[in-house]
Amino acid sequence: PDPALDVYLDGLIAKIAAAQEPDGYLYTARTLGFTNGMTGKARWSNMAGSHELYNVGHLYEAAVAHYAATGKRSLLDVACKSADLIDRTFGPGDKIKSTSGHEEIEIGLCKLYRATGERRYLDLAKFFIDMRGRKDLRKLYGAYNQDHLPVIEQDEAVGHAVRAGYLYAGMADVAALTGDRSYIDAIGRLWENVVSKKLHLSGGIGARHAGEAFGDNYELPNESAYLETCAAIANALWNQRMFLLHGDAKYIDVLERVIYNGFLSGISISGDEFFYPNPLASRGGYARSKWFGCSCCPVNIVRFIPQIGSFAYAQRDSEVYVNLYLASRASLKTPAGDVTLTQSTDYPWSGRVRLTVDPGPDADNRTFALKLRIPGWAVGKPVPSDLYAQTVPGSLQDVKVALNGEPVPLSLDKGYVTINRAWRAGDTVELALAMPVRRIRCHPAAQDNLGRLAVERGPLVYCAESADNP
Repeated sequence: PDPALDVYLDGLIAKIAAAQEPDGYLYTARTLGFTNGMTGKARWSNMAGSHELYNVGHLYEAAVAHYAATGKRSLLDVACKSADLIDRTFGPGDKIKSTSGHEEIEIGLCKLYRATGERRYLDLAKFFIDMRGRKDLRKLYGAYNQDHLPVIEQDEAVGHAVRAGYLYAGMADVAALTGDRSYIDAIGRLWENVVSKKLHLSGGIGARHAGEAFGDNYELPNESAYLETCAAIANALWNQRMFLLHGDAKYIDVLERVIYNGFLSGISISGDEFFYPNPLASRGGYARSKWFGCSCCPVNIVRFIPQIGSFAYAQRDSEVYVNLYLASRASLKTPAGDVTLTQSTDYPWSGRVRLTVDPGPDADNRTFALKLRIPGWAVGKPVPSDLYAQTVPGSLQDVKVALNGEPVPLSLDKGYVTINRAWRAGDTVELALAMPVRRIRCHPAAQDNLGRLAVERGPLVYCAESADNP
């Protein structure tokens, strides 16, 4: 807890609440009378171009985070008042049948549902997603906004990459929360398309400057790549949700690649300069900036970094997942009781990880399955497709796991080594991943990478500077 930060946030939230109109409407540009290409003269009159729903979606996420951290409802009440208005305005029957030109509210509504238990927020998220591509009900925005086909018929990632990433994350949320098979199948097809044909080696997405958009299949340029920082973050959030839906380490492989490369390149070591696009090659003259007129990328970095800890571990029934290797301490609730894991490592600089298990003072025999993710890069799969391949593939022989100093037999289930036992205080698990320098070859259908190799070590993609290399 930080009392000074708490007071500061209370002041900001009071300003946001004061800006909200009596019925819950919150889009200050319109309230103040600004009209431009994004702000319609009347409410909801420019759904394709305005950020009326996009902005409040981010607000809902912030409200849930603030409520979870502090227990205060001040911002959550603002969010619910806004969402209640939107629920009264959009939906079946005689309500408006439309959707946002820039997706994001779907993610926020799902978070509001989880925080409040109000089912109508989840239903509204699904309504907005289901409205896409419904030319029988409304005028469509087109492929740029992923609004060319109903979502359950889409099988190729197209259009603005940030919009797409947020849509796919929202679809994954709805799929997980409803169990809708058509959603699960559709989001799986879209994921396969991206990781097999449209994912840059850095984990970035969105090949084209024009429209900040996905290109064609296997269109993976280097110097002209756009790869917006927000798109990398959207890709990470989507893959985290895919893991939560399926429990498969391949989604964390993509998430990790984004964390260490596609997103991380977007911020300077000093933490105060940023990339908006993240090209993979430059002839010089391209540098990070202090700020942007459209400031989505810097503030997205600010909200993403604190979330990384929440990606490191997961728990389902009596299974505890260790997904990211970073020095940390985590308490998890299992059916057998609370368990604390302490992780010591300097990963990604070395592949050595030590986990100490503490099942609590009153439980010396707490039984659960500890599932250690074995990164795809360590066993010959830099990404979970044939898009990229190691010239000398790694294998499970490059991995060692020990329990209290004794080797653990290795077999993988969805990318995890599982140790199922009655745990005692002080039990230690050690993981050792070989980290040779590896050369990476791209699929031959990607014309921009023919005759080229990339260099990786562990999860890191390296940059070759022409000052040092002919």
